[in-house]
Amino acid sequence: MRQERAKKAIKYGVLAVLLAAYIFPFFMVLVNAFKEKVDVIKNPLSLVGEKGFILSNFPDAMEKMNFFRASWNSFLITGISVALIVLFSSMAAYIMARENWLICKVFFSLMLLSLAIPFQVLMIPLVSIYGGIFGILNHRATLIFMHVGFGVGMSTFLFYGAVKSTIPLEMEESAALDGCGRYRTFFQVVIPLLKPIIATTVIINTLNLWNDYLLPSLILGDSRLHTLPVAARVFYGAFSSDLGLLLAALVLMIIPILILYLLLQRYIIEGVVAGAVKG
Repeated sequence: MRQERAKKAIKYGVLAVLLAAYIFPFFMVLVNAFKEKVDVIKNPLSLVGEKGFILSNFPDAMEKMNFFRASWNSFLITGISVALIVLFSSMAAYIMARENWLICKVFFSLMLLSLAIPFQVLMIPLVSIYGGIFGILNHRATLIFMHVGFGVGMSTFLFYGAVKSTIPLEMEESAALDGCGRYRTFFQVVIPLLKPIIATTVIINTLNLWNDYLLPSLILGDSRLHTLPVAARVFYGAFSSDLGLLLAALVLMIIPILILYLLLQRYIIEGVVAGAVKG
């Protein structure tokens, strides 16, 4: 009995230390967002700056980075991209899981192989082709198209496992006997049963796209089209950075993702388990 208690105490102690190590950087970002630049540099570990909590960092950061315009761009690009990723990947996974066609196996294998290709390998060819040949950079639609292309592979893999392991084939057969076609069966029978994996896919892709800096910085050269991570570049100068405003901007950027996570968190574990492919 004592050994079990000791093991539990050790386990919870280790978990508490890991949690503290994980949360500490986020806590310091939040604390330093309420300090002046001098206080952030001189004593970043202090809870309060010499002048107390400074609330002016937030309105100043919003004005300097044009927060509302950048937020609209981020919401528009991320929202449309995630919606298209969920739609296309779920439809593709459903066909690949239900049909034994050779083309389905080939495409599914190619999608899995694409996950092993680093984005940095494709970065220069993408900019050269879409900018130099087609001349379609500086468009939100171009960035959305690329986001969908890069996000469909992993999402299809998750949906494929969910369809294989959690959707009974008998339900689809019953729907077919009741006169439902393939599309009606998919949208009215299959999709409602995929809510957990849809929520998981939405969270994963939203986190990736909302926080993405590299691809938008390559595609969107016009400052009017900048997303939040790219707009935050305004706080970096040639010789110094306004850390107080930058950290305040980071806190503002985290809030929408935090709200989304809190709304969908109960689906995460269920969705990940549902997306695991059975051996």
